[in-house]
Amino acid sequence: MNILMISHYAGAPQYGMEFRSYYMAREWVRMGHRVTVVGAAFSHLRKVQPPVGHETLEGINYLWLPTTHYEGNGIKRVLSMFQFCCQVYKHSRELIDFKPDIVIASSVYTFDLYPCHYIARRTGAKLVYEVHDLWPLSVITIGGYSRKHPFILMLQHCENYAYRHCDMVVSILDKAFPHMQRHGLSEDRFCCVPNGYLKEEWENIDNISIPKEHEELLTRLHQEGKIIVGFAGGHTQSTAMDVLLDTAGLLKERSNLAFVLVGNGPQKAQLVTKAQSENLSNVFFLPPIDKNCIPKLLQQFDICYAGGIHSTLHRYGTSFNKIIDYMLAAKPIVKSVDEPGCEVERVGCGIQVEAENASQVRDAIVTLANMSEEDRKDMGAKGLKYATENLEYHALSQQFIDYVMR
Repeated sequence: MNILMISHYAGAPQYGMEFRSYYMAREWVRMGHRVTVVGAAFSHLRKVQPPVGHETLEGINYLWLPTTHYEGNGIKRVLSMFQFCCQVYKHSRELIDFKPDIVIASSVYTFDLYPCHYIARRTGAKLVYEVHDLWPLSVITIGGYSRKHPFILMLQHCENYAYRHCDMVVSILDKAFPHMQRHGLSEDRFCCVPNGYLKEEWENIDNISIPKEHEELLTRLHQEGKIIVGFAGGHTQSTAMDVLLDTAGLLKERSNLAFVLVGNGPQKAQLVTKAQSENLSNVFFLPPIDKNCIPKLLQQFDICYAGGIHSTLHRYGTSFNKIIDYMLAAKPIVKSVDEPGCEVERVGCGIQVEAENASQVRDAIVTLANMSEEDRKDMGAKGLKYATENLEYHALSQQFIDYVMR
């Protein structure tokens, strides 16, 4: 089978995020399918930008299309979206000659559905709209745009067009169908394929080393008998790190607790200053580490935190990669996100509380800290079992194909 994925922000290990397109494509290649991924030669998510043109990585044929460079979410980023879609049209003859059986529009925003539909019609391919975020609802909610803004109206027209014309919607958001149904999607054309993990990234963990700075601090804290509440990821407003610091402040009299924050981001300097000004001696900051070291790092935590800000978007579901990592590390999780019936709650591998509520986060951490180490291990084991049985990318990639071709 020939699979064509159009994904503006597609990444790869040597370039950086986003990785879902790479993971899925690699598994499809291993199954014997031919895969072409079309991405932009510039993305704000990557550490390194690929060269314009064709490139083959682990059997995946990449086509990197030229687009403008940009910073932030201004007009240049919008311009890059239109440039990318125009470039896909420009290369449509080549992509049609690939003779895809499946064409996947997977660029987060909705504009790429038009060229994907054009290619699918001319090849008789199945047209799939892969939904990571609910645009334009996400832009309205986060950016504060009016529904009557011209850019929002264009995005809304594209979303409605997608739900009317696609053969299947594959979403990482398990509760998104009611929203999609209001915009024209029938239930038989919806399925959820969440984010997942690569099995080999979690094998041979004992052969992985974490940086000396991290090893020394975590070893010392364990020797002091501390229960380590850990976070690994971006220090941003969206991850609600200030709430974790507020929680540490509420628990600074609990001498057996230590909060370790690993990562970087736009809020890190502000968080460090806050911890110093409030004399939070129970909070420790460490620099980010390579992705392949994350499994070894998480072994050193006793409780893992994942947070978010108040957002109506979370009612449609979330698929946080760090939650999968925490599950695979078999650690109990405190998830502070406004998502009804989230996976942590369903699986029983932690405690879910309201977003941006430090008091509830405190109570959840105290509950887990007061458990015996054996009980915490049992709770973490539930997450590990769920992840290994349901979230390995080989199985997810097969589910994707099965849903689309049924």
